[in-house]
Amino acid sequence: MAIARRLLVAAALCLALAVPAVMGQAAAAAPKAAHAGPPNVTAILEKGGVYSTFIRLMKGTQQDTQLNGQLNGTTTGFTVFAPTDNAFSILKPGTLNGLSQQDQVSLVQAHIVPKYYTMDAFETASNPVRTQASGADGPYTLNITATSNSQAINVSTGVVTTTFSNALSTDQLLAVYSVDKVLLPNALFGPKPPPSPPPPPGANKKPSNGSSSASAEAPTDSVAHPAGAAPVGAMAAGWGLAALMAAAYLL
Repeated sequence: MAIARRLLVAAALCLALAVPAVMGQAAAAAPKAAHAGPPNVTAILEKGGVYSTFIRLMKGTQQDTQLNGQLNGTTTGFTVFAPTDNAFSILKPGTLNGLSQQDQVSLVQAHIVPKYYTMDAFETASNPVRTQASGADGPYTLNITATSNSQAINVSTGVVTTTFSNALSTDQLLAVYSVDKVLLPNALFGPKPPPSPPPPPGANKKPSNGSSSASAEAPTDSVAHPAGAAPVGAMAAGWGLAALMAAAYLL
């Protein structure tokens, strides 16, 4: 019996020592939780399911890569207005294809604001709100105002106006809002200034060689005889002829 008790005590001690070691190994083998990186705008739009045209436009202009890269070092964040596929479908046919590559870049950037806005922050936004896009006349801007009941937000480019209230994402670095119209920038789609009127006929016409030479040549008489000279010569010739006639008569 004594031997059996000793064996049981020894087994219990071995078990007591083995359990912590096994638990420590299990804890060490457990993977650490991955550090969450910055939000990915493409992943957010793909999850939304109705933004394929905007995704394609962002990828075609490489603005998805640029924005995702900027999110790694931003402190102010970004706000993206994402038009739905239906928003693009109501555009005039050929609108996107008629844009140059640079204008397509500007169109995408006109939907990106270099600042993080929550729905509440839009109520105190200082208009006009600057976007990522810019042109010869400066940055493309938006006017953003809250509706009377503060349940939705109005956004206008000067060409189109729409209202949104649906946030796809409100991460601390990136806010993405769904809009049902493409935010056409005024610089690209606004009214163009009227062309300058043509100059009046002959305003810039140079004189022909004939007219210039005619004006340059003065009449010989007017140059050779000043005023009064021609009548005096004629009178002298008349008196001489009269003298000759009188002499002949006397002879």
